[in-house]
Amino acid sequence: MSTILALSGSPSRDSRTALLVEQAIIRLSATGYDADHLVVRELPAADLLAGRADAPRLRDALDQVAAADGLIVATPVYKASYSGLLKAFLDLLPQAGLAGKTVLPLVTGGSIAHVLSLDYALRPVLAALGARHVVNGCFLLDKSIERQPDGTVRLVPEAELRLFDVLDDFINALPLTTALDSTAVPLL
Repeated sequence: MSTILALSGSPSRDSRTALLVEQAIIRLSATGYDADHLVVRELPAADLLAGRADAPRLRDALDQVAAADGLIVATPVYKASYSGLLKAFLDLLPQAGLAGKTVLPLVTGGSIAHVLSLDYALRPVLAALGARHVVNGCFLLDKSIERQPDGTVRLVPEAELRLFDVLDDFINALPLTTALDSTAVPLL
């Protein structure tokens, strides 16, 4: 089964983007995928801003990206583009750092006026990093993502359906894995 890593690039502790990623991971895990969440804001800021890709925590994060078959790249919109925090992390990847990977971009924003940032800001950088396939992403308004008093996340029904649709497309676009276990009969 493919391994999936979700990056959330919001600098905010109360990030709706991170909440959206949590919902995506819950959905992917329920369908049997091994999905992890890398919160970029939790990486050492000094190393990240100085571009120290060899720093231990950054090296581990970059290794996680390299090991994943599929990547979810999630960001809030700031100044009509993806976050500077996400940009700092993506800049640490090698030129072909997403080669062979299927990528799902997720973007959150306060206004529908920012919907084009998905295709005109985020998608080009993902393609420039050599992604095998950047599937159709999803833009959701901040107000459609709510943290409930009990800590759970609620998406308005339309937003939840849109998220599930793009996750299904993402799953269908992931590369097939052909690992044989010890009980499998080898093909001749």
